[in-house]
Amino acid sequence: MSIIDSTPAAPKAAPSREIKWLRRQGRVGRGALGLAVMVPLVSACLTVTQAYWLAMILHRAIVDQVPAASQVPAITALGGMILARAVLAWIGEAAGIRAAEDVKQAVRRQLFADLMRRGPDWMRQRASGELASQILDQVEALDGYFARFVPAMIAAGLVPVAFAVVLMPVDLVVGLLLLLTAPLIPVFMALAGWGAEAASRQHLTALARLSGLFADRIRGLVVLKLFGRAEDEIARVRGASDEFAVRTLAVLRIAFLSSAVLEFFAALGVAGVALYVGLTYLDMIDLRGSALGLQAGLFCLLMAPEVYLPLRTLAAHYHDRANAKAAVANIEAAFGALPEAAPSPATSAPVGARLAGRRALAVAAVDLTVETPERGTILSSATFEIGAGETVALLGPSGIGKSTLIEVLARLRGHSGRVEIDGIALDAIEEGALRRKVAVLGQRPRLFHGTIASNIRLGRPHASDREVREAAERACVLDFADRLPEGLDTPVGERGSGLSGGEAQRVALARIFLRDPGLILLDEPTAHLDAETEARVVQAILAFAWGRSLLVATHSMAVAEQMGRICVIDGAGQIVPFEAAAALELDGAA
Repeated sequence: MSIIDSTPAAPKAAPSREIKWLRRQGRVGRGALGLAVMVPLVSACLTVTQAYWLAMILHRAIVDQVPAASQVPAITALGGMILARAVLAWIGEAAGIRAAEDVKQAVRRQLFADLMRRGPDWMRQRASGELASQILDQVEALDGYFARFVPAMIAAGLVPVAFAVVLMPVDLVVGLLLLLTAPLIPVFMALAGWGAEAASRQHLTALARLSGLFADRIRGLVVLKLFGRAEDEIARVRGASDEFAVRTLAVLRIAFLSSAVLEFFAALGVAGVALYVGLTYLDMIDLRGSALGLQAGLFCLLMAPEVYLPLRTLAAHYHDRANAKAAVANIEAAFGALPEAAPSPATSAPVGARLAGRRALAVAAVDLTVETPERGTILSSATFEIGAGETVALLGPSGIGKSTLIEVLARLRGHSGRVEIDGIALDAIEEGALRRKVAVLGQRPRLFHGTIASNIRLGRPHASDREVREAAERACVLDFADRLPEGLDTPVGERGSGLSGGEAQRVALARIFLRDPGLILLDEPTAHLDAETEARVVQAILAFAWGRSLLVATHSMAVAEQMGRICVIDGAGQIVPFEAAAALELDGAA
C-alpha cells in the first residue's frame, strides 16, 4: 500500500449537500460575488454591440464605399467598447478574487472555532499536519469555485442562449444551429467532470496525507537524526511526493480532456456557421429566401465564437468545481461535519460578564469521571471543591490523574459529571471569558520562536517593557536571563529550544503574572528547580495568588505545605483530604 493511501479514503458525501454548503458559504462574499456574476452579463451586451458596429463599419467601407474620415466616430465608439470590455474583465476578476478571499477567510475561522470547541482532547487523536492541511490546503481549493467557476457558470447558462436568440432575427438558420449545438458541450463536459471529481478527491486526500506525513517528520527531525533514521524518512517523503505528482498529472489529464471535448464541439459549431455563410454567398444553398448581406454575414461570423466563449470559459474552470467538492468532502470527513457560522448564544454575554466581574473564582466538581481509551478510568465519581480565594495543593504519584484534573477544570479534556466555576456550568461559560479568568500552566509549556520577552508578553500582548521585566523578575526569569548577552531579548527556538525545562517553566509562569485571572491552575510549576529557587518561585506564586483561587499539582511536599489545604488523588480515582489519605495509608500498613 502506498504511503499516502495508508489510511482509508474519505467517504463520498452527497453532491447536493456539498453544493448547498458551498452556496451557503457564498453568502459571506455575496456583494463581491454578485458583482463578479453581473460583469460577464454586462460585457455580453457590449459584445453584441461591438460585433454589430464592427460589421457595420466593414459593410460601409466595402459595400457602400464610405470614406474612412466619415467613420471616425464609429471607429472611436468601437474602440471605447473594446476598452470598456477590458475594464469590465478586470473588475470581474478582482471581484471574484475578493469574494473567494472573503469566503475562505470565513471558512477558516469556522474551522478554527470548531477546533477550539472540540479542544485538545479531540486534536490529540489526529495528526496535526493533516488538520493544518484541512484549514490551509483544502480551504484554498475553494478559491477557484467562487473566483472563477460561479461567474462562468452563470454566464454559460444565460449568454449563449441570449446570443442565439439575438442572431435569430438576423439569420434563423445560424441562430438555430448555435442554439442546438451549444448544449452538447455541457453534456460531454459533465461526463468528463465526473472523472475529474473522483481524481480531484483522491488528489486532495493524498495532499492531506502528504502534509501530515511531512509535518510529523519535521517535528520529529531531531529524534530521527539521533536514531539514524533521517535518510530513511527522507526516502519515504520523496516517494510520497513522487506519488502525489503522479496523481496531480492524472487530474490534469482529465482537465485537458474536458477542454479538448469542448474545443472540438466549439470548432464544429463555428465551422458550421462559416460554411453556411460561405455557401450562401456562393449561391450554393438558399435557406433564407432572401439575400444575405455583408453586414449580416459578418455579424453572424463575429458572434459565432462569442456564443461558445462562455462555455469554453466554464470548461476551463470546471475542474475548480470538482476540486471544491472534493475539498468539502475531505473537510467533512476530517471534522465529522461541515462547519457553519453559528450565531452567538444569547446567554454567552451575561455568563462571560459574571466571570469577568469576579476576582476569586470558586470551583465545584460533583461525580467527576474521566476515561481515556489508553488508560481507562482516571477519575471515578470524584468530588472536589476550591473555595473562592483558597490555595489548594494536589498530591499523588505520577500518572494518577493530577494533570488530567487540571485539564478538566481548564476545559481542555472531556469528562462526565458536573463541574462549575462560580456556580456556572463549565460547558456554559463563554470561551473568551474562561480564557481570560482561568490561567493554566502545564508540565510542558509551549514556547514559540522569538525572544524571551516576546514569549512572556503572550500573557498580555500590550504590556510595557517595564511590566514584562517585573513579571520576569517575579518568576525568577532574570536569574538566568541577565547572564545572557542579550538579556530578555535573547532568541528562543520553537518549543523553548535553547532553554532548560526549569527555565521554560519560569518563562511560562511569567506570562501568568502579566494577567489578571480569578483561578490559577499550575501543574508542577517548580519541577527542575533547586530548593532555593523553588522556595522563591512558590513565594512569588502565593503573593500573586493573594485574593485569587489557586490549585497546584505537585510532587513536592515542601510546596504543598505552603498551601492552605492539601488534597490527594488515591488509587480509586477519588480526591480526598491529605489527612484522610494518610490515615488510610497507615491503616493499610497496619
